[in-house]
Amino acid sequence: MNARLNMFDSPVAVKAWKHIIAAGKVLADASLPAATVELMRVRASQINGCGFCLDMHTKDATAAGETPIRLHLVAAWREATVFTDAERAALELTEQGTRLADGAGGVTDEAWADAAKYFDEDQLAALVSQIALINAFNRANVMIQQPAGGYQPGQYA
Repeated sequence: MNARLNMFDSPVAVKAWKHIIAAGKVLADASLPAATVELMRVRASQINGCGFCLDMHTKDATAAGETPIRLHLVAAWREATVFTDAERAALELTEQGTRLADGAGGVTDEAWADAAKYFDEDQLAALVSQIALINAFNRANVMIQQPAGGYQPGQYA
């Protein structure tokens, strides 16, 4: 299977996406726990059906020491006992921020208040930015049908 479009061969895509990638590098310096960020990326990618991003972020998370059981249970995080309250709040915010079209009013006040119990304002800004960023990557990869399975951990570091 080949992607519909090679984003690395398109001068327009390269120019546009270098800014999006740069945003990701800025967020890497935020004070969010790396495990929380990867769990959020996995959950948004599950919701959006982005196989390439699931491949990337599960492999990167595993390489960083994340456990298989937690990665397997991200889709059912509400029923799983392996996530912290802070991770649950981040996953809820991720789901609501990813499913904007599915929910009336977007992110609920309750979800925001729950996240604000565990994350300060800079971290909340980083959470919102991470959610927006992974959704952008998901949407692009789904549109071009970027194949999944061949990613190597750290490949795009």
